[in-house]
Amino acid sequence: MKILILGAGKMGSFFCDLLSFDHEVAVLDVDKQRLRFTFNAQRFSSYEEVVDFQPELMINAVTVKYTIDAFKKIMPYLPDKCILSDIASVKTGLPEFYGNCGHPFVSTHPMFGPTFASLSNLSSENAIIITESDHLGKVFFRDLYNRLHLNVCEYSFKEHDETIAFSLSIPFASTLVFGSVMKHQDAPGTTFKRHMAIARGLMSEDDYLLQEILFNPHTPEQLDKIQAKLSALREIVVERDSVKMKEFLDSVRENLK
Repeated sequence: MKILILGAGKMGSFFCDLLSFDHEVAVLDVDKQRLRFTFNAQRFSSYEEVVDFQPELMINAVTVKYTIDAFKKIMPYLPDKCILSDIASVKTGLPEFYGNCGHPFVSTHPMFGPTFASLSNLSSENAIIITESDHLGKVFFRDLYNRLHLNVCEYSFKEHDETIAFSLSIPFASTLVFGSVMKHQDAPGTTFKRHMAIARGLMSEDDYLLQEILFNPHTPEQLDKIQAKLSALREIVVERDSVKMKEFLDSVRENLK
């Protein structure tokens, strides 16, 4: 299959490395410097070069802030039957875009990133395929993700947003609160250092990505739950209530099973 990857960032390069030995791959990035280390694939720096390539699948791997704009810019140069694809962790606006684009599409979300995951060993990681996607596109990505030994789930766009609010907004918000009260420690403990490493990794992500994940309409509900549990824990600590603390710790252990 002829596959065009839009964006030569970390995830674009990852998909290029993954696909280029089994498919004819080209990578398009208007910043030529980002194409320097592209291996075993054609390198395009202008949209016009796409016309002769005639891709059958286009994977949009640009920063989430520019996903839809990138689609709009590339579409005039794509064949009518080219399958559009995104791997965005935030699907805001994409259902509406796909509904009017006139192309078959497949939307997925690899639930891992270069900050925390080991891209050479993804057996403990997950991926989501959007139910509304074109059948052939779903088959392609399900096969690809299965070969990576990922756990693959299929959700609708709505279910995806609800899942992301829980699985990303809660840890993101908790980490941001941790980082916001941080001060220098001369002798940090092991747990503190681990939390610090997570916080630093999170803060290396794109600001717009963090913003859009936290602005998910389902996030406030999750933040309310965090606030309620913090209030309950504070009350237990202030009262030094050993019985309630034991109950609280037991409930946490039960949740973590």
